[in-house]
Amino acid sequence: MTAQEKVKIITDALDSKKAVDIKVLKIDDLTVLTEYFVIANGTSTTQVRALADEVDFKTEEAGEKGRLEGKASDWQLLDFGDVIVHIFTEEAREHYNIEKLWADAEEVTL
Repeated sequence: MTAQEKVKIITDALDSKKAVDIKVLKIDDLTVLTEYFVIANGTSTTQVRALADEVDFKTEEAGEKGRLEGKASDWQLLDFGDVIVHIFTEEAREHYNIEKLWADAEEVTL
């Protein structure tokens, strides 16, 4: 499965569970870590967990297994190798401000 196909499955999963402000950053020209960041937030810690669970379920259903790398109540990080998913509460997203850290990244239109 290509990275773009994973991004589509992940963003669809996030959208289906009403994630807020879903963004995709293409960062492969900036780092060797991964090709894409998918960033979204939920409206509560419960929704953050539900979003991460849905991404995990939908990607596994498509034959891709990611690793849950971070599991704080306000930030869940899922690693699919070429796609890394960050799911925050609104406050945590503002605090960590990943979009600013990766300001040189190309934002992909969904």
